[in-house]
Amino acid sequence: MTNDDWLEIGRIVAPQGLKGELRVYPNSDFPERFEKSGQRWLKQSVDSQPQPVELLGGRYVPGKGIYVVKLAGVENREQAEALRDATLLVPESDRPELGENEYHVLDVLDLEVFNQLTGEAVGIVVNVIPAGNMLLEVKLHHQPEPTPAKPEAPLPNRISKQRKARKKPSKPVTVLIPFVDEIVPVVDLENGRIEITPPQGLL
Repeated sequence: MTNDDWLEIGRIVAPQGLKGELRVYPNSDFPERFEKSGQRWLKQSVDSQPQPVELLGGRYVPGKGIYVVKLAGVENREQAEALRDATLLVPESDRPELGENEYHVLDVLDLEVFNQLTGEAVGIVVNVIPAGNMLLEVKLHHQPEPTPAKPEAPLPNRISKQRKARKKPSKPVTVLIPFVDEIVPVVDLENGRIEITPPQGLL
């Protein structure tokens, strides 16, 4: 099976406690992916092949946006720590049926976001964050100019040439957009675009 044959449903971010439980950041908003026991697949590195693993159960942690799951064969914290940053997968064929105005997380990643009021291209969806309402994290096309670093001050009582300030790489600026009909009225998967009607102050 190729990478296109798999759906990433979550990423293991840390151990939970001492008995081998795992904290998982979800890429799916279907709770049964993490709470219902059964076979899942585990991928421990970019170059490795997914391996079958048995999910024994799991629970959602309110306020944290994560699940705590138990996998067969992971009995202690050391074994759980070895799985940090591994991903949980299911076959592409295991996609659940979606209702109206429901989307798979992977389908909206990398979509271009447009301001419906102005026609302006705003940015690209880089993440979907589970919250009370799902949030689209959008990397803006127009990044603010970085604040120049201050030059290093010369040492007291010493004459020297002033050192040139080093520029520190800055992280791309993103905004969080509530994924609700009032703000995101159009999701056009076929044409790879999302249209938003942002309230004042959102952008």
